[in-house]
Amino acid sequence: MSLRHWLSRMHQPGKPAAARPVPNRAIQQSENETVTGDMELMIDKVKSFLGDSDDFVIRRFLIFGRYDAVLFYYSSLVDQRELNTEIIRSLMYLPRHLEGKEIDEARLEELLLNEALFVGEATSINQMNLVLERVTQGKTAILAQGMDTAVVVGTRQIDKRSIDQPATEQVIRGPREGFIEHLDTNISLLRYRLQSADFCVKTLTVGRITKTRVSYCYIKGIANDALVHEVEDRLNAIDIDGVLDTGYVEQFIEDNHWSPFPQVQNTERPDKAVANMLEGRIVILADGSPLALIVPTVLNQFYQAAEDYSERFLLVSFIRLARLVALVFSLVTPSLYVSVISFNPELIPTDFAVAVAGGRAGVPFPSVVEVLIMEISMEVLREATVRLPQQVGGALSIVGVLVIGQAAVAAGFVSPITVVVIALTTIGSFATPAYNAALALRLLRFPLILLAGMFGLYGVTVGLILIANHLLSLKSFGIPYLSPLVPGNFQAMKDTVFRAPLWWMTKRPSLLHTQNDTRVSNDAVEKIKQPPSNTLDPLMVGNQREELSDGISPPNNDAPDGSRSH
Repeated sequence: MSLRHWLSRMHQPGKPAAARPVPNRAIQQSENETVTGDMELMIDKVKSFLGDSDDFVIRRFLIFGRYDAVLFYYSSLVDQRELNTEIIRSLMYLPRHLEGKEIDEARLEELLLNEALFVGEATSINQMNLVLERVTQGKTAILAQGMDTAVVVGTRQIDKRSIDQPATEQVIRGPREGFIEHLDTNISLLRYRLQSADFCVKTLTVGRITKTRVSYCYIKGIANDALVHEVEDRLNAIDIDGVLDTGYVEQFIEDNHWSPFPQVQNTERPDKAVANMLEGRIVILADGSPLALIVPTVLNQFYQAAEDYSERFLLVSFIRLARLVALVFSLVTPSLYVSVISFNPELIPTDFAVAVAGGRAGVPFPSVVEVLIMEISMEVLREATVRLPQQVGGALSIVGVLVIGQAAVAAGFVSPITVVVIALTTIGSFATPAYNAALALRLLRFPLILLAGMFGLYGVTVGLILIANHLLSLKSFGIPYLSPLVPGNFQAMKDTVFRAPLWWMTKRPSLLHTQNDTRVSNDAVEKIKQPPSNTLDPLMVGNQREELSDGISPPNNDAPDGSRSH
């Protein structure tokens, strides 16, 4: 039988196509089912939905020694000690205040919830699909004979790593705590720093199979209500089988899906997330991911580090200027080198041109091919360094930079000046704090090099103009990507390339349209502007040494005879 004939038979009109497997089949098939008082029937139904897994446990027992009951749970998800001591033990023994009293079977659910169970999280559920969903989340369901609802208690326990310093955002000065994969722990790290009733956390479930909990956090009274609703709408619009990381969420909620520039910022640092919420932004967390998303985002945020606000503003401004220089090096240095060498060598000083010509003597490739070979080699080496184990990765980076680079120069494949240019470019990309922003610059270097090889400085100029036009067209949740430079806003410009003193930045960024824009009170600014009080100035309070009366000047700095001392 030919393939075409087989396909025609498969798609004959009038014959429905084979149904695809439905995600969460058990949950969907039980949508119309309700919990009944027939315990044996309920056990059979639950077995048909969840009974194929070896870690699924059905535990029969007697409530208060009188009523038949059963527990459903996954042993790999629950706290076994809490299950034994706080649930099974408390249900098998009759409470003292009920001894000698008749217990009506109709009040059994009320007794379990209000008088017997020693747990904080306990609810009664009548829908079968909701019971199965809670069990798959790590909770325990209790069904009893004659009780038409299931009591679901929280017994989930997931092993998690300890809170450690973020690996991707190292700081010299600042907190050392970082997010982990556990969502509740990450929220607690935020609430520890925001001990306010206005700190709001909203949680929803994303992923048809994974049922991943995704939370968005904001400060009520600061964040714009329209922004909160927009984030909620975009999260609710996500329809995918599974969400395993916040990167999945980022790809669904960003404005321009084809841009190399990230429009959503991510961070592992709780202090950075809190700082952005205090400005009016929203932080998105996902269960199972140590990275938080920050929206909306503008370009200058990707070149600011968390410790920029812990150090004094003069030092930070210098460091930010150095990062800007590194950005320029990482983006345009290879293309400028190619264009000058290939098209405009007269722009090079004579002595330097002689040195460059001597270094390039014997190199068989034109400059554009030479630079592309070195750039591709560095990208491969960088990727290999990241993927290899830590013990081997450091050694490989040293071998790659020193040995391979020197061997390439000695063999005549590349010139020494090309190695210097590529080294400066690589170091510049490492100086960018945000990995995703540095990755965008690494990607854009290649079309700039090709334009430089074909058209020289004109090609580089056209490439930079296209990049600038693209940046001007980008938006993040409606905010222009180049804000506050375009459109210009002086108040927000105090925190761009140069950082003003904290007490000078009295307002929150106007581009976020916050409900409360006051960040620093006017009284605090007035006090800072006052001259300092030199409380312990020796000329003002006297100079006493070793508790001797000699050499003590009067507090008013006057000599004993009434004349002024100097």
